[in-house]
Amino acid sequence: FIPKPGMKFIVADFAQIEMRLTAFYAGEQWVIDTFEHGGDIYCETASQMFGVPVKKHGINGHLRQKGKQASLSCSYGGSTGALIAMGAVKNGMKEEELQPLVDAWRAANPNIVQFWYDLDKAAKKVIKEKLTVKTHGLTFFYKSGFMFIELPSKRRLAYAKPKIGENRFGSESITYMGIGTTKKWERLETFGGKLVENCIQAIARDLLLYSMKTLSEFSIVGHVHDELIIECPMDTSIEFVCEQMSKAPSWAKGLLLRADGYECKFYKKD
Repeated sequence: FIPKPGMKFIVADFAQIEMRLTAFYAGEQWVIDTFEHGGDIYCETASQMFGVPVKKHGINGHLRQKGKQASLSCSYGGSTGALIAMGAVKNGMKEEELQPLVDAWRAANPNIVQFWYDLDKAAKKVIKEKLTVKTHGLTFFYKSGFMFIELPSKRRLAYAKPKIGENRFGSESITYMGIGTTKKWERLETFGGKLVENCIQAIARDLLLYSMKTLSEFSIVGHVHDELIIECPMDTSIEFVCEQMSKAPSWAKGLLLRADGYECKFYKKD
């Protein structure tokens, strides 16, 4: 993909948007503080997990990778399976290290863990009692055979024909109808961590749309996940685009956003 003659591309994306959103809506203050002060979130995560200072390429620097691995794998309720799927073993970790890593991450992030439980509890209450439940800036309610989750932007996620079932461990589980891995309409299972993932990624989408509106003076020729591809005049500054993308809407007041970008003559990864 190339821009029109005399134009260039600016490619800009949100920095660690899902981690920022999860901490913001869960109220995990040390994560919010790390972003506010421009710290290295993976070093700080490792420091919180292992109780020692961690500096990239410095003291206890070898622990940073474990902090990163846990941050990327555990935020939505993932355990050892998520770590393996994210390449922990391939990157040199031993399988016996994985459960202690999960435990340490959860101990360091009690408010995020509580976020999972609160959404799980809210969904079950709505399905069983058809009540409206508000928690963490989200509104759960039941209508016309659907469970809806209203996001801070007022957009809604919908779960068709929700029921309380039993999972393979014999515990209560939330199920709903949707498109499964076989591409067929079937009953799917979900849980608190997955509901958090659904909401956080949906809010991230709403933030991207808000940024597209604030940058509507430019020709936005594409977007990929949390990244915008903007065709613009040669004198357009990357700093201006990133500054606009770093502005939070009124429905996310107090959220700390940051965007990074680069310019190019054809679309590529930085």
